[in-house]
Amino acid sequence: MNWIIPLSMLIVFELIADIFAKEYSLNNTLTLWLAAITSYVIANAFWLNAIKNGSGLGRGTVLFAISAALIGITLGVFWYKEPVSKIQLVGMFLGLTSLIFIFWE
Repeated sequence: MNWIIPLSMLIVFELIADIFAKEYSLNNTLTLWLAAITSYVIANAFWLNAIKNGSGLGRGTVLFAISAALIGITLGVFWYKEPVSKIQLVGMFLGLTSLIFIFWE
């Protein structure tokens, strides 16, 4: 389970990068662009560490993608006031359900 912390840090830095990217799309400043790129690079360094420590490509990718998507949608809806459709809500529910099944051993 040495891969949980690096995978968690991957999710954190990916979301930080996504926030910088969203802010860059709204404000178009070089500083936000550089912050987003830097955060994406840091995030992927943690990804390499997670894979090296046993997350597995399949399991690690699913855990990362679904976790980042659920948190990203939540940030988009509540922080940036982006609309969410009923289909997206169903997708969020299914994503959360899949995380439960992945950890159900």
